[in-house]
Amino acid sequence: MPTPKSITIKRTEASDPDFPQLITQLNLELRETYGDIQSVYERYNHVQNLDTVVIAYVNDIPAGCGCFKKFDADTVEIKRLFVKQSERGQGIAFNILGELEIWAKEDGYSAAILETGNKQLEAIALYEKAGYTITPNYGQYLGMPTSVCMKKKL
Repeated sequence: MPTPKSITIKRTEASDPDFPQLITQLNLELRETYGDIQSVYERYNHVQNLDTVVIAYVNDIPAGCGCFKKFDADTVEIKRLFVKQSERGQGIAFNILGELEIWAKEDGYSAAILETGNKQLEAIALYEKAGYTITPNYGQYLGMPTSVCMKKKL
């Protein structure tokens, strides 16, 4: 009989050593999916100085992450939401996203936006399940054919 999994969620910051480890895995996966076009997006994914990072652990091993940063006075941008392939399908990404939204509301924000890729159908489905709707591409994602932008009122 398999050992039951213990899932914990921790609020932390970008300097947490588990965060760059997970981001490296995310970047590798995105490169495999999108090829060279991913290098265009990498310049928009700098999150080194953020103090709004969430890491999920399965049996005390880092399994997923996400973060947010201020977009404008009322809105945060959800960034770098990722769960290791081996841990997907357990609701971990949904829990990370929920914790980020709670934290953003505690910090006084009333909306969240995000960008994901058009080949990340599971991610799009997750965001829709969480109440996000597709919106016109914003900011640096204007004219980016592989970008899908979404928003939600918190």
